[in-house]
This record gives sequence, C-alpha cells and structure tokens, in this order.
Amino acid sequence: MGPSKREEEEQSIILISDDEAESTLGNSVLLVDPLEKSALEEEKSEEVVDEECELMVTFCKQAKVMPHARYDCTMHPFERMECDTCSPLGKNADICNQCYCYICDKLASECQNWTTPALCHCNAHNKSKFWKDQRDFALAGVLVMFNLELTDIDTDLRHGGSLLIKFIQELSVEYNKYLIGERMPPTQHECFCLPKLPPGQCNVCRSRHMEVVYKYSGVFALVTRFLNQAERESPKAAAVMFLGAAKEIALHKDPALSWQNLGHTASLKIAVPCLLQSLNVVPWDHVLLTTVLKGQNITGQRTQKGRKVFLWETLPVIEARVEKLVDKKNYKEVVRYLRAVKCNDTKGLRDLRDKIPFYLCKTGDFLDAAHSLLFPVNSLACCTACRITPFQFEVYLKMFRTGSVPTGKDMLDSGPWITVGSPLKDGVLIKQALKLLYSNVSLYRNPKCWSSLIMILGSSSLLEKSGHLHPLSLKEPPLDFQKGVLAASGGLLEELKAKINVSLPPAIFSPHLHHEACLILAVQAVQQMLFCDLPYLTSFLEIALAFGNNFWALRLLLDHLSYEEHVLHGTVNLILRDLNRQKATMLKLWQNLGPQYVGEFLCLFLTCRHKKMQSIGLFTLNIITENLHMCPWAKHLCNFFHNAGLRHLPLGTAAHHEVSKFINIFEKL
Repeated sequence: MGPSKREEEEQSIILISDDEAESTLGNSVLLVDPLEKSALEEEKSEEVVDEECELMVTFCKQAKVMPHARYDCTMHPFERMECDTCSPLGKNADICNQCYCYICDKLASECQNWTTPALCHCNAHNKSKFWKDQRDFALAGVLVMFNLELTDIDTDLRHGGSLLIKFIQELSVEYNKYLIGERMPPTQHECFCLPKLPPGQCNVCRSRHMEVVYKYSGVFALVTRFLNQAERESPKAAAVMFLGAAKEIALHKDPALSWQNLGHTASLKIAVPCLLQSLNVVPWDHVLLTTVLKGQNITGQRTQKGRKVFLWETLPVIEARVEKLVDKKNYKEVVRYLRAVKCNDTKGLRDLRDKIPFYLCKTGDFLDAAHSLLFPVNSLACCTACRITPFQFEVYLKMFRTGSVPTGKDMLDSGPWITVGSPLKDGVLIKQALKLLYSNVSLYRNPKCWSSLIMILGSSSLLEKSGHLHPLSLKEPPLDFQKGVLAASGGLLEELKAKINVSLPPAIFSPHLHHEACLILAVQAVQQMLFCDLPYLTSFLEIALAFGNNFWALRLLLDHLSYEEHVLHGTVNLILRDLNRQKATMLKLWQNLGPQYVGEFLCLFLTCRHKKMQSIGLFTLNIITENLHMCPWAKHLCNFFHNAGLRHLPLGTAAHHEVSKFINIFEKL
C-alpha cells in the first residue's frame, strides 16, 4: 500500500521568509528536509510556527525545485568572491538542471562562458558590484552607456540599441581605414639623386616624397546614413541612436601631423564638429539642461567663455525627452523644457509645444494653461488656439470649469478624471473661452464649440469620475438684471475680439448671479455670431439643446433673433432640417429627458410670437404623434399641456389645431 495522502503532504515543507537579507540562500524560500527528526514530529497542531524566526508553515507538498540562480542552488554549495574570473571557485561549476546563469539570464547548461577563463560566469552572484555591472551590461547591451534602469528598457530602446551596435561595428571598420590613410604621390617633385632625373621620374625620390592623406569621407558618409535612418525610427530608438553616434564620433582623432584641408567631409577637424552640431545631444546631467528643468533658466541659453550657448536639440531627441518626462509625470519639467529648447524642425517642435496647456492643466495651473493657449512661446509663432480642435476646446473648458483632468497622458485618453486644483472663476472662464473662439475662425463657426460653451456654463463645477458634468437649472433672473447684462455685453465682446484684457463690471457679474450673467453674455455672443456667420453654420439644434432646462436663456436668444428677419428664417430652417434628419436620435433623447423637458421645449416654440418659430414646435409635435409607440411618456406630455393651459393661449390657428389634435388622441384612449 502506498503512503497516505497526509504522509505525502508531509514529505516536504516550504517555509516563507519575509526578510530576503536574512535568508541563508539569498532568496525567500527555505526547504526543510522532512527525513530529519524535527519539530514536526513533536508539534501536533496543524500549523507549525518558529517563534524565534517568526516563520509559519503555510502548506505542505512534495518539494519541487524551481528555476534559480546558481548561487541559490540547494544541491551544490557556492563560494562567493567579489570578482574572481580566472577559474571556477570550489564547486561553483557544478549545476543542477534548474540552475540559471546570473549574467546571461538563461540555463547554466546553455551558458557559453560558464567556465571560460577570464569570464567564469559560474562565480557570479548578486552580492558583488562587479558581477551586477556585468549582468547589467549583458542584459542592457550597448544601452548600458545611457545609465538606464533595466525596467525602463522597452522594445523601442532595444531596437535602437541593436541598430547602434551594428553601426558601431561598421564604424569601427571604416574608422580604422581612415587611421591607416592613403599614400598619395605628389604630382611633381625635384630629383636630388645622381644622375639627376627629370621631375617625377625618379622612383627613389618619389617614394621619399610620398604623402599619407587621411580622408574622413567614408566615416562621414556612414554616420550621415545612420543619422538619416534614426530620423525614421521611433523617438526612443532615435534618441539612443543619436546619443550613441555622438559618443562614438566625439572620440575620433586626426592622425595627421599637419593640417590637411581636404574639404568639409574629408577633413576630420571640419566633419566631426559639423556632425556633432547636427546632433545637438546633451546628457541629462548637462548643466544647461538641468537648470532649464529646475526652472533656474527659462531662456535655454547661457554665456560660456564669452559665447552664448543655446539648448538646441534634434526633434527625435526632444520627443524622447518629453516622453520620458511625461512617463514620470514630471509635467512642470516638460513645460520648462519645451518652452526653452530650440530645434531646426519648427513644425515638429510647435506640435509638441501645443501640448503645453494640457501639461499645465495636469499640474493644476489652469490659469497659466488658459493663457498658454492664447500666447505663443515666442513672437515668431502663432498661438496654440489657432490649431485646437472642437473636441479639445470642450475638454479644456471642462478642465477649467471643474479643476479636474483626465488621468491619461493625452487629452484623447478615455478613463477616470481626478481633481488637481481650483477651477477658474466663471468670469475668467467665459472671457478665456470667448477669446479662444475669437482667435480661431474654425472654432467660431462650429456649432459644437458654442454648444460646449453653453453646456459648461450651465453646469456645476463638480465632476463625476467618469468625466460627466452635472447640469444646473438656473432660476430666471429679474428682467432688469438681464437688460443690464445685455447692455454691458456689447462693449465687452468687442473688447474681447480686440484681445483687450477686459474686466467684467462687478455690479452686474455679482457673486449671487454670476452663473446667470455668464449665460446671458454667452447668449449675446451667439447672437452676434449668427448675425455675421449664419451661412457658415451646419447645425443649430445642438446649440438649442445645450441650454438644458435653462429655457429662459434660450428664449432670450430666440427673441433677439426676431430683430433680423433673414437670421430668424435661417436659424429656424437649420433647426427644422436637424429635426428631420435626426428623428430617431431626438426620440431617444426625449425618452431620457422625460415629458417635463419635452413639454417645456414645445411650449417655448409654440408660444413664440413669431409664426416661423412656432413651426419648430409643430414639427416636433408631429414627430411625437407619428411615433407614439416610441413615446410611452406622451400621455404625461398631454397632462403637461393641460396644466400649462396651452389650449387656451392665444396661439396661431395651426398651432391651436395641432395641440388640440394631440390632446384629443389621449382623451379618446
């Protein structure tokens, strides 16, 4: 009969230690031999606790040897020395089938340098700085020159390192050819032999006057090809290639005893500075770069030995530095670096600088972010506001309104939002938003941007983690207050268009009605846009829907449109076209918003004094009537009409007929 289940379980015991440093094997697993007479035979409880070492038996099973470094092997003893590479120490060369080479990170049986003299990987262990450095070099390869953490080395960096190794090998061959040089006989020389021969015909004198010429052209061509290849790689790979190439060619020396002017590519003393100047790669600890990152130097230039030195780098290097800083969430350093660094690729650098406002938002500095959208880094460039998209416009306003940012590294990343600072005050928010619209004509003529502005002004500063805003239902302010804001808004908007730093009148934009005042100012801005740019609009319904439950503000806008007949007709036609094209979408939206909202929406248009505007209410009512099976809330809408007394209001004949028809449908049910 075989051993019982409990006997099988007690054949081995694995003890887990919390302190690797105190472990006798250098790792966190201890194996206890059950064949020895131990405390297990004396202890009858299910758990075995070593009180002195604070170790607890967690489970029992048949011991299985797991892959381990050679110095952790339990089958063969190991001797430790700091850096012995001459020959195997003791029995360090002995291995089990799970022993791994600490240097190569593969099975010891597959290590080609396990016992090789001057290498002897069998002696390697993790308590020696020498062997740790050897391991880092083996795993990181040529990337070890950049002092990277092994955890930072990804696929792009390894790819760049592979290309760099191949380049260094090719460069070594080409550089050795350069060091040998070429013997070039002079075209004419005078003969000093006897008998004296005509110039150029004496072999003895010719060999004596042979000149060794060192042409760097081959090296220059190889380096240039490599740099061109680097520009087509990813930013990280390109940075590795640029830095590695710079380090290699910086070590090149001219073996010529005298100056040989062979041209800018053939003469090393001309070619190397030219190549290094095109690279412009400085290490992370370079004094100019570090002072910029710390905020001690905002210009990116310093005077060195009477000469101005600039922080000037190639675009792939800049991209790699930005990516590294963003990965570490060092957003302040990213902003300082991008504002100071210079580059020949002005468009590429401009695209990177366009993200500065977003990085500032990530730091919680929303006011500086708003200013950075409108003011360029230097006087020769245009502002970021000229290039932002409608989606970016909405995200920026949401960040400014709530003091929150998306957790991802990019504005387009979907995911939770977190609060990082104080939101902008309403007056500052609307001024910055309108300045953005006035700075970018494509935003100004985009209905999505105006709907985003109105929606955010009518929302709370509290934001859900999902990024959803909380809409506000603002009570209609007194008519005198509305007239006061409208009277002041005309001049304010003109000054904002002229990019004048205006101050909102405190008497009007008071702390008590600041939400309402900002919404009225937005209404006036929308009205001005319609009067001038209505032909460019592709939609208007989304602007009307953005007011949410603040129907008083939407009514204020519609009333002012009636002053210009062509603007009124154009706006109504846009809304009717939108309703006709988006019937299914509107029915789903009304289902979510409920009969109270739909009733308010219909009453707003049906009670307009202008019949053209009433047609929007009638068209909406017809959509609902034709799709009653999709409107289970329609009966409640009928009750809303009764309570609002809509049947008895002085509507037009057509409006009265359609409202009565709709109510009669449900009275017959």
